[in-house]
Amino acid sequence: MANFEHLALLEAGGIKWIEWRNKHPDIQPDLSEANLQGWNLKGACLQGANLRKADLSDALLVGANLSNAELGGANLHQAILSEANLFAANLSIAHLSYADLTEAILSQANLIGSDLLGANLKRADLSESNLIGTNLRGANLRGADLGAAKLTRTNLSEANLMSANLSDADLSEANLYEAEMSQAYLYKTNLQ
Repeated sequence: MANFEHLALLEAGGIKWIEWRNKHPDIQPDLSEANLQGWNLKGACLQGANLRKADLSDALLVGANLSNAELGGANLHQAILSEANLFAANLSIAHLSYADLTEAILSQANLIGSDLLGANLKRADLSESNLIGTNLRGANLRGADLGAAKLTRTNLSEANLMSANLSDADLSEANLYEAEMSQAYLYKTNLQ
């Protein structure tokens, strides 16, 4: 359950939130299970925040810092996360269908079992991320960096992987049915 003080500070607006984060850099905000549906959190500093099972569907998170955040089981359906920093974030079993993650940083993120059906990950950095068992059906990964990513048993059917970097990626047992992979970089990619 979310810490009501943390939730009230976030709701009060950007300036109060930034002041509080600057005064208390060691406190990890607890916004777990919070209803943040449709909230404007553009550019928000949510680094290391606990957003487990939070509802962030339709939220505006453009350029937000969510690095090292806990987002396991969170609902991010149709959220706008373009240019957001999700470095090393935990998004396991998160619902990200039709989310916009254009140019987002997801390097070293944990996305095991997440649903990214139809998500836009154009030019996103997913290098060294863990996408085992993830649903990326119909996702746009054009120009994305998936170097050294773990994509075992991932559903990439009908996904756009044009010009994507898949070097050293593990796609063993992945579903690539009707995936578009022209000009994808496949050096040392495991496709077995």
